[in-house]
Amino acid sequence: MKRIGMLTSGGDCQALNAAMRGVVKTLDNSKEEVEIYGFLDGYKGLIYGHFQMLTGRDFSGILTKGGTILGTSRTPFKTINEPDENGLNKVEAMKQNYYKLQLDCLVILGGNGTHKTANLLSQEGLNVVTLPKTIDNDLWGTDMTFGFQSAVNIATDAIDCIHTTAASHARVFIVEIMGHKVGWLPLNAGMAGGADIILIPEIPYDIDKVIDKIEERDKRGSRFTIIAVAEGAISKEDAQLSKKDYKKKQEKHEYPSVSYEIAAAIQEKTGREVRVTVPGHMQRGGSPCPYDRVFASRLGSEAGKLILDGQYGFMVGYKNREIVRVPLEDVAGKLKTLDPDATIIQEAKLLGICFGD
Repeated sequence: MKRIGMLTSGGDCQALNAAMRGVVKTLDNSKEEVEIYGFLDGYKGLIYGHFQMLTGRDFSGILTKGGTILGTSRTPFKTINEPDENGLNKVEAMKQNYYKLQLDCLVILGGNGTHKTANLLSQEGLNVVTLPKTIDNDLWGTDMTFGFQSAVNIATDAIDCIHTTAASHARVFIVEIMGHKVGWLPLNAGMAGGADIILIPEIPYDIDKVIDKIEERDKRGSRFTIIAVAEGAISKEDAQLSKKDYKKKQEKHEYPSVSYEIAAAIQEKTGREVRVTVPGHMQRGGSPCPYDRVFASRLGSEAGKLILDGQYGFMVGYKNREIVRVPLEDVAGKLKTLDPDATIIQEAKLLGICFGD
């Protein structure tokens, strides 16, 4: 008998259910008898002992369902060692609930913050296996995360829809794409959607270069310009500020987001009509695309195999088109950013896409 705990932590995304289904189906199809304990709402469920006993039937019919049947929440790693409002030691509480249920393994699905806590629990002696979930595709140790491709599809659809109205009204349109610290999602969606300008966190932009591109298109007879802006895009001036000073500036910010600041600057300097569209949480919602369904199922299957093999302390990743096992300590605390000199950036520039640099 193997007793397996399972939780999804951080922001939701497509294919969380598909990944969990992959784990459970692999275990069910083995000769091993298994009990599944689903912790509700992320690490909160593990901290406070909120769980449900699950069977294979609970994972039937969820391959195409977005979100997570277990619910999720954000439990910041920076406060994980701080007691809660009632003085409860959160790490000790998670360990006690793990041992109280006599779990053999904890399967954790999540992104960067989730993996920091997962690694901490592993170092505390718990058997942990993780799966790489994030629409940002910014987890170290894997070429791809599930949820990313589905989010690219949705963000691309948003840009596609903007093209017709932008062309009809001869406007500059900004589409703000999720990506607070890295630009994988806006870059891929921007290229797929035919954006003329893509602004990402890794390449601080010069607003004058952005305007130069808009005016260049005007001279060539293009009636409109599409700009894909990462929510974490930053100007060259702001990039030179210290983190403390930049945070202070953001607190006093008069604009809802960087996209509106860019729009105001373009309108002021060119007189052009600019509109901002923010797809927002649509990008992490809805059904997973076929790629993510297959990919998450593969990752889940490998996680099930790790459990059956008694191999713990690993994240199941994807390298060079193969599913791999990556030690948790190699993943935790590391961010996979875009190299400004990456070939995909250079190729985008050859296509005429401006990055504001």
